[in-house]
Amino acid sequence: MTTTTQTPQQAPPLAPTRRRRRLRRDDRAAWAMFLPAAAGLLMFVVVPFVMAGWLSLHNVRLDSPTPPNWMGLEQYRRILLDPDFRGEFYRGLLNNVIFAVVVVPLQTALALALALLLNRPLRGMPVFRTFFFMPVVFPMALVAVVWKVIYARGELGMLNAVLDTVSFGHLGPYDWLGDTATALPAIIIMSIWQGVGLQMVILLAGLQGIPKDLYEAASLDRAGRWLQFRHVTLPGLRNTLIFVVMVTTILAFRLFDQIYIMTQGGPQQATTTVMYQAVTTAFDANNVGRASAITVLFFLIVLAITLVQRRLLREDREIS
Repeated sequence: MTTTTQTPQQAPPLAPTRRRRRLRRDDRAAWAMFLPAAAGLLMFVVVPFVMAGWLSLHNVRLDSPTPPNWMGLEQYRRILLDPDFRGEFYRGLLNNVIFAVVVVPLQTALALALALLLNRPLRGMPVFRTFFFMPVVFPMALVAVVWKVIYARGELGMLNAVLDTVSFGHLGPYDWLGDTATALPAIIIMSIWQGVGLQMVILLAGLQGIPKDLYEAASLDRAGRWLQFRHVTLPGLRNTLIFVVMVTTILAFRLFDQIYIMTQGGPQQATTTVMYQAVTTAFDANNVGRASAITVLFFLIVLAITLVQRRLLREDREIS
């Protein structure tokens, strides 16, 4: 008589089930973090841009009760080709480019120098870091008002008073914001002073992320400070520098608050910018359609510059 033994049935492995549950939890967490950002992007970027594109194709005026009239691409033709309108637009765009070309490299270099200076284990260093970052906390409107007092013409201006004292009356007074040769440089200096702290903090974080072993290895190879900066610091800060340059470029093209408060685009359009033209065209000239066309053109120009910049300054990515 033969007997058969039954082997106990093995339970299915729990690892795949747990893995699927963990993946579902990760998916829910990812969607929970993605949806608010996507909603904000849709509400504050996509929808306004679509509305601006629609308004740019119509004749919309704030001082007229008539409904919008279809104009097609006429607003764009006037801005880009019409001799009565294109001069102001191209002058504002040129001022934007000059401002960005000067501010981006100078502010980035100054921020890097400050970050290197403050990346030291010395007593009281957090106080100095806070001091240099403090101008970023203040609103640009407040900073512009203070610097307008500094640049005030005549002996009432703080800068003119300092120059008069230092030179024993041989220099000044100058009308810094009223002269076409000094108005834009004065705004450039103020903007660099106000914004350099933000780039400094970002670069300081990047410096602290560079492994100390690399500097120790460079010291063992008898590399001086310049060689360490060139072959260790700069390569370690490559991605951070790319981010800082791109953000600074975008912020430079958004130049408006300083112009509106300090110069109102003058003198003789020496400080007018595209954003200033868009705002004044909409709310001073009451021409919303043309202002929308200006903003659409400017958005496309800045987007193209950013994409080219992104193409030229590619980030180093680790391939896992």
